[in-house]
Amino acid sequence: MFRSQTVSLVPCLTALGLILAATPAFAQTAPAPEDAAASADEGGDIIVTGTARAQRKFDVSYAVTSLSQDDIKTLAPLSFADLFNQIPGLQAESTGGEVQNNYRVRGIPSDSGFSTFQQDGLTLYHDNDGIFFKGDVLNRLDLMTETVEVVRGGPAPIFASNAAAVFNQITRRGTDTPHGAVQVTVGDTDLYRLDAYASGPLGARTYFAAGGFIRYHEGYRDNGFPGDKGGQFRANIVHEFDNGEIRLHGTYLNDQNVFYLPIPLADPRNPSVSLDPFIDYFKGTLNTPSLRNARMLFGDGAGGVGVDDRDLGDQRRTRFFNIGLDYEGEFGDWLIAAKLSHTKGKVDLDALYSTTNPADADVFAAGYLTAAQAAFGPVASLRYAVGGTNGATPYDPDAASGLVITGQYRAATGDFASTQGDLRVTRSIRTGFGTHDVAVGLYGSAYGTDFATRYQDYLLEVAGQPRTLDLIAYSAAGTALGSVTDNGVLRYGTTAIGGKSEITMYALYANDNWQLSDRLRIDAGIRHERYSFGGFSRGSVAVNLGNAKTLADDATRTFAANATRVDFDLDATNWTVGANFDLTRRLGFYGRVSRASQMPSELTVILGSKPVVNRANQYEAGVKVDLPRFSLYLTGFYTKFDPYNASFIAYNPATGRNDQTLTFIGSAETKGVEIDATVRPFDWFSLAGSFTISDPTISNLVNEFGADAAAVEGNQISRQPKVYGNIRPTVRFDLGEAKVATYLRWNYRGRQYVDLFNQTALAAYDTLGAGVTVSWRDWAFQVVGDNITNAHGVTEGNIRGDLLNGQGTAEAVYGRPIFGRNVRFVVTRSW
Repeated sequence: MFRSQTVSLVPCLTALGLILAATPAFAQTAPAPEDAAASADEGGDIIVTGTARAQRKFDVSYAVTSLSQDDIKTLAPLSFADLFNQIPGLQAESTGGEVQNNYRVRGIPSDSGFSTFQQDGLTLYHDNDGIFFKGDVLNRLDLMTETVEVVRGGPAPIFASNAAAVFNQITRRGTDTPHGAVQVTVGDTDLYRLDAYASGPLGARTYFAAGGFIRYHEGYRDNGFPGDKGGQFRANIVHEFDNGEIRLHGTYLNDQNVFYLPIPLADPRNPSVSLDPFIDYFKGTLNTPSLRNARMLFGDGAGGVGVDDRDLGDQRRTRFFNIGLDYEGEFGDWLIAAKLSHTKGKVDLDALYSTTNPADADVFAAGYLTAAQAAFGPVASLRYAVGGTNGATPYDPDAASGLVITGQYRAATGDFASTQGDLRVTRSIRTGFGTHDVAVGLYGSAYGTDFATRYQDYLLEVAGQPRTLDLIAYSAAGTALGSVTDNGVLRYGTTAIGGKSEITMYALYANDNWQLSDRLRIDAGIRHERYSFGGFSRGSVAVNLGNAKTLADDATRTFAANATRVDFDLDATNWTVGANFDLTRRLGFYGRVSRASQMPSELTVILGSKPVVNRANQYEAGVKVDLPRFSLYLTGFYTKFDPYNASFIAYNPATGRNDQTLTFIGSAETKGVEIDATVRPFDWFSLAGSFTISDPTISNLVNEFGADAAAVEGNQISRQPKVYGNIRPTVRFDLGEAKVATYLRWNYRGRQYVDLFNQTALAAYDTLGAGVTVSWRDWAFQVVGDNITNAHGVTEGNIRGDLLNGQGTAEAVYGRPIFGRNVRFVVTRSW
């Protein structure tokens, strides 16, 4: 592993720090309760994301969803990704566990990289798709969350980097009146969670808010070890001035989370035969206690053998601390806002990744017979045994599924740091042709990761919590001559990746909101970004570790003696133009065109690979209706992602390594409609729903080596359904002094494909959730259940092997299924 170093700051952040130190401060203030009620009656929540000044949701010229803490409690999401599944235009895969899930925006074929997580308007780490940690790893929901605002398209590429969408979590702030809450959650998956927060005055015009959560969870699947344990603490102190406020805030996270990966679902020899008797669809996982003492072997660079003992039960362990200072102040027509924060943390990963489909045990063994004969001499047969027993415990695959499976243990360590700051000046200019609200800003970040990872492959039985297997070579007389594997290891050191990224960037941006009349508003913005990528890449070499009794160490990848320096600069310019016309205060229309860019991940530096800047052109037009008993936000959109870079590194069965590179360049286009509606025909009943109907297609794919992509033309983008959404009816009534709300949540996801050629499908599915909330005085009691009918559904296939040609079956036989029925009981005491 490598020594962590703090990333140096870009010069503009030094200037920003001086401004923060010298100027009184002000942060966005929420409206008073009576103002909030009036705003809600006149067109929805107050929005602060994607705009220089706070605006009514109804007034903005883009699609935005605002979820309050009460909304989040009602939805009771299992994770951030589960929450995103309730928002139109966002397609999230929430089956990976509490964190590290995939989410796509309006069909853009990029798993999480084309969106930005923010906390109070600023990222915690600039690269949203960090190395083995995505934005939802660093951002967690708890009672300190006031609201979550999600901007899809619109001005997202102006007010954030790499953003076709912005997910902004806004935290609680103290007021003159003390508030607080304690919440206990207990689930039937051995979930135990405590949330709490408190806020109030500290002195004259000074306020605090502090809180977080601690949680222990066995997990939604039977891992044989705890799934999630740890917690988060957040706090802020605000001091008011006559014209503004200053806010000091901090976040500390120390959490360990399980990572669920695909499991075998059906026998590839006969896809109609379920593997559920061997690995349970809802509870089964290839995570296993058998790998809690995994030993990795590799060349130590001096002719010897290095050892790294790992524990699969550690899973993903994330620790980080963020501290920041925010400023906002009004000076007549001028509004000055500045934010500065620093994050430093570490992530360790131990996970068992899928590789190839399960294989017939006899066929798998026969594939190694020639190599075993070459290495060990007169080998007559290969037989299975339980891993690590030296053949003393034979294993007969035919007495079980008749299959064996390989899995790849990935062990990684990353020390990361990020400093980010944003300085924005907004000026209102009144002219004879309306009022301009002009914002000019400077954003900068310095970030990087010191990273190393090793992979090695195991041979496993097809079962939940599987045992490792050895494949032993025997002579005709029954004498053991050697072993294909070594204590269950099929290949030591299949991959070694390491290096260090040191990246600095700055962005200059400007946005003009031009209020031509009470009804018409036009806005336009531009953002230019400049990146300086630097660092080094540790290459790897193949080394035979010298154990003549096994094939497992014949070509072990280990780090090369010297690292390669990597440096390159990139820039991008994003822009947007939009208009909003309100026919009345209850009916409005809007339209927009914008361009967003996605800069390369820092992994590009560590791999030493060719950098590619992806771009998405977005077009959208919408209708807004906000009546006392009916609201509708209807948005038509067209997204063109060009060039569509379908490059990936696939698992190569011939080498056992991820070294099979396939590159197709073309276009991806998605036309669709987002529907977000609520109807309240009676005071006691409401019906809410959000749906996305789209046509995500790929075209014009070309392979640099002439591979034929004609069969891909016009196909559906992989892992992107055409229809997805939910319907949520709610019934409310009084029971004495208590107020009762009962609700259902029906979710639907249409048919998807795992591969570019649309040869292997993920069938459409729907799930049903239900809940009851009873509020009595300062108490609230909630029972909520997900997938109460135990519906079947799969969100992804085996992305390490089936992206090109599928799985050789019409329906996926290997994938990541949704969680089965689970129930949680929540008790909250507020004051």
